[in-house]
Amino acid sequence: MENNILRVEYFYTTVEDQPGEAYKILSWLAELGINLLAFTAVPAGIMRTQLCLFPEDSAKLINEAKKARLNLEGPHLALMVQGDDRLGALVEVHEKLYQAHVNISASSGISDGKCCYAYIIYVRPEEYEKAAQALEV
Repeated sequence: MENNILRVEYFYTTVEDQPGEAYKILSWLAELGINLLAFTAVPAGIMRTQLCLFPEDSAKLINEAKKARLNLEGPHLALMVQGDDRLGALVEVHEKLYQAHVNISASSGISDGKCCYAYIIYVRPEEYEKAAQALEV
């Protein structure tokens, strides 16, 4: 399988760093039928956690967040690469970005341990279109 590369939007919300906060947000999203392509949680200072939501339908997330008065930062742009997990898979992606002189500011990836992987690439907003073109998205 060739890499499937998507332009994706993501949003941040910051919550108290205590048990159940991610569960509350994820349960709420599931009840509303909001599907996530990816989700991360990282520390954001003392007793705070930043949740990063990559919705399949950004408009639906924005609409429901406004109704619930959930403070979201975004949308921000990223690129999501999905493909067969094989030796060198990320080398090809990074080579294209390197040749286009695009700097990756952050990235995160995971393999299912069997056959597939997913990889999120964050670039600066001013380099986003150049990165998307380099990856032929």
